Amino acid sequence: MSSHPRYYIIAGEASGDLHGSNLVAALKQQVPGCEIRGWGGDKMEAAGMKLVKHYRELAFMGFVEVVMNLKTILNNLRFCKEDVLAFKPDLLILVDYPGFNLRIAKWAKEQGIRVVYYISPQVWAWKEGRVKMMKRCIDKMLVILPFEKAYYRQKWNWEVDYVGHPLIEEIERKKKAGTDLVIKDADGAPVTKPVIALLPGSRKQEIEKKLPVMLAVSREFPDYQFVVAQAPAVENSFYQQFTREYPNVSIVNNRTYDVLLQSTAALVTSGTATLETALFGVPEVVCYKGSEISYQIAKRVISIKYISLVNLIMDKPVVKELIQGEMNTANIITELTALLFDEQRKAALKKDYEALHRILAAEGNASRKAAEIITQLVKT
Repeated sequence: MSSHPRYYIIAGEASGDLHGSNLVAALKQQVPGCEIRGWGGDKMEAAGMKLVKHYRELAFMGFVEVVMNLKTILNNLRFCKEDVLAFKPDLLILVDYPGFNLRIAKWAKEQGIRVVYYISPQVWAWKEGRVKMMKRCIDKMLVILPFEKAYYRQKWNWEVDYVGHPLIEEIERKKKAGTDLVIKDADGAPVTKPVIALLPGSRKQEIEKKLPVMLAVSREFPDYQFVVAQAPAVENSFYQQFTREYPNVSIVNNRTYDVLLQSTAALVTSGTATLETALFGVPEVVCYKGSEISYQIAKRVISIKYISLVNLIMDKPVVKELIQGEMNTANIITELTALLFDEQRKAALKKDYEALHRILAAEGNASRKAAEIITQLVKT
């Protein structure tokens, strides 16, 4: 093998592009001559990867959308396999995106291509049956949540590597850089009131369910400015139909971190946003509401104690989770009041957030650690 390894990386969404770009940069730093080709986005390309396909062409959510786009998905799979074979990588690196990447892992195993999986699918929450296939087809699993290492070892007798969480480095970078965002009120004047962030999710159907409940809370806190963090893929007018009747509400597009840097508290839907909010040190209430059918199905197939990553990692209820029927205006008002005015609660939360940060940062820089493991693997 030449001294310049060849890596093929596949990431299929915006978060994968972010974490993938930091991995590409770390690999380039460790072995400057390495060749990297793959699927991802602008960030991975800017870091030095030859971009073959953009993740924007891959994002199909939900059962109906997947069925309608089945031909495209199958064409993407076929094209991907042909491109990987033509490139002849020393390692195939798959970043999250399990619906697509686990199929590719299985195929790569049959071709004798070694596979590293970076950022594990959340099999501990649902579709646990996939682990047998994963263990058989993945040569090295790199996980970013501390409890995943014990989960794989104890339940599946599989030694995986915990590298720390890549959000740590991303958020530290943002904190150092600060923000130039000027939040404006309905009249276009700069806001002087303290800010409460609203993070209602990134898809229209979840925003429709959660945002009206979150907005109703703003009437009880006239001395605060409520700021909706708008998802990049959702147009302004979609939010305005909900926000226009509320005087102390603003919308900021595609600058969630800038909003969190200026926030006193936040109402956050589940997912990675709960962890991002905690790492910025912002007190939060986790708000989740889905369709009743989806919720009843999820309750039966999801086998975890908490829905927020903060509580899952800490293995205790650090942040309040208001789920389904409990996510109502009265409950949110009670919780938000405690976060804003209960000094004991604020002090306890600050302590827990610091512990969370320590746990996730214990391994140092996640991207660098992942790159070191990958570089060593190529040498063996």
